[in-house]
Amino acid sequence: MHLKRLYGAAAVAIIIIIGVIVVTKWNGISEGLQEQESSRSEQEVNSQANASSAKAELDGSNAADTNSAEAVDESVETSAHASESKEPQGAVEDAASPIIELPPAGFDQQRKDIAHGSIETVEYDSKTVGNKRKMLVYTPPGYNENVKYNVLYLLHGIGGDEEEWHRNGHPEVILDNLIADGKLKPMIVVLPNGRAMPNDRAEGDIFAADKVKAFEVFEDDLIMDLIPFIESHYSVETERENRALAGLSMGGGQSLNIGLANLDKFAWIGAFSAAPNTKSPEQLVPDAEYASKQLKLLWLLCGDHDNLLNVSRRTEAYLKEKNVPHTWFEYADGWHDWPVWKTGLYYFSQLIFQ
Repeated sequence: MHLKRLYGAAAVAIIIIIGVIVVTKWNGISEGLQEQESSRSEQEVNSQANASSAKAELDGSNAADTNSAEAVDESVETSAHASESKEPQGAVEDAASPIIELPPAGFDQQRKDIAHGSIETVEYDSKTVGNKRKMLVYTPPGYNENVKYNVLYLLHGIGGDEEEWHRNGHPEVILDNLIADGKLKPMIVVLPNGRAMPNDRAEGDIFAADKVKAFEVFEDDLIMDLIPFIESHYSVETERENRALAGLSMGGGQSLNIGLANLDKFAWIGAFSAAPNTKSPEQLVPDAEYASKQLKLLWLLCGDHDNLLNVSRRTEAYLKEKNVPHTWFEYADGWHDWPVWKTGLYYFSQLIFQ
């Protein structure tokens, strides 16, 4: 009887010990599973966060590209060290480079309480192309044929035509406001079609070889046909100091190519986001001493996010190396778009014909 009790107690003890061992192991396994699950959950959260971050970055990039593509010429689309030959109007000194100061609010908004100039479509005979061509001409408020005016020739981009500036940038509004504020001497602004070919519309494949070539042909059209027409039909001064040439993107490249090759015709040159049609710096300025003497102003601007920034940087670096007087700006957070180009017109127009 005594032995039976002893065996029973021993059995109970063994069962208890086994139970303790089982529970202990189970707790260890459970904790391990929980740790694995926690680690897995954390990895999933991190993975989801990274995926969301990547998507947001991609979406942001796509949004920027979409915004950039909205302008007619933005289909063509690093912060450069910028330098300048003198302190021009509109600069804010930065530790790294001069950043263009944003124009005041409303600079591009039409005001009802001021006088307005007029802008009209005009046709001229182009011997270069062999037909009539269209351009827009802005005459300032109070245009008077007894007064001689300076002329700015303002060029569009590869996706545009003579209407592009008027349709998207409204230079007539910017200039009217500046004239009303006493910041600009009244001038005439000519908006030509820089695609010099019989069918000069921005349609079909705008990058086709013949259409790109037409932007080169425009040099002859401008010098031999368009300028003579303006000077025989409007009351304008006719010396090189009275002509300025500027443009955006493809038109910016044209302004550099044509202007610097014809310094006997133009003294003031501006390029806003110059495109890859821009000639190499050595071709643009083969004689730095001559260019330096002839230029009244060479003014460059490009957005610091613009994919074409390298074109302006390359040109600016060469001008700096050769000591050719020039002004170079970056537009902070700027793309290949209208805020940059309207800002360019706002400041460039105030500096010319001084």
